[in-house]
Amino acid sequence: MDNNVEYRMPLIGDMAPAFHAVTTQGEIDFPADYRGKWVIFFSHPADYTPVCTTEFMTLASMINEFRALNTELLGVSIDSLYAHIAWLRKIQEFAWKNIKHVEVTFPLIEDLSMEISKKYGMIHPGMSSTQTVRAVFIIDPEGRIRAIIYYPQTTGRNMEEIKRLIIALQKSDSDHVATPANWMPGDDVILPVPGSCGAAKDRMERPRENTYCLDWFLCFKQSTPDYDYPYNEYRQDYNISQPYINRRCNRR
Repeated sequence: MDNNVEYRMPLIGDMAPAFHAVTTQGEIDFPADYRGKWVIFFSHPADYTPVCTTEFMTLASMINEFRALNTELLGVSIDSLYAHIAWLRKIQEFAWKNIKHVEVTFPLIEDLSMEISKKYGMIHPGMSSTQTVRAVFIIDPEGRIRAIIYYPQTTGRNMEEIKRLIIALQKSDSDHVATPANWMPGDDVILPVPGSCGAAKDRMERPRENTYCLDWFLCFKQSTPDYDYPYNEYRQDYNISQPYINRRCNRR
């Protein structure tokens, strides 16, 4: 392999770059072997490092939570398969917080050539030319990249946030909605922006059951139909917003 090959960093919306790899759970073809599953594909700087050890303990303890979301975990670093195996066996001896003697059963990729890490933009020369940063790629069941997060080598990842991101993406796909700032499962969601003046006017003048609007472009759907939202408090807002809709449409 030519180590001078330059790869374009994959972006959100791209299909995940394909590769064949040797892992601690056998050989894989990615993303083909994971078709129909969500995948959290992540890199860590090196085996036997303190922050990485806490991350792997945490992920291993949450594996059933992720699988309940039809999500698999897949790790990579540029260490050898034998280093991976020895490190993961050592992790089983540890107890930290409420995590004790956990076994890491998800695959950890050997990437001695750094080809996979370079394909995914996990090598950042400003940090290190021989270690990966803490990259996270969320890949959907069709093999498309849906989210990318980068952490520096010194900072451990928030695994609950990564889980929240998976749930939010699945919610958006299933209900055709968006999720607002600090959204948590069970919170209200954001409806798509109206695509025409008529739809915007209709939304403000005739709000649907279990929805409420701050303005024509910012409308929410309540998380459960039984939730009694005080629509009447926002009637004045509806009236104030209507002239703005009219002005916007008349300019077209």
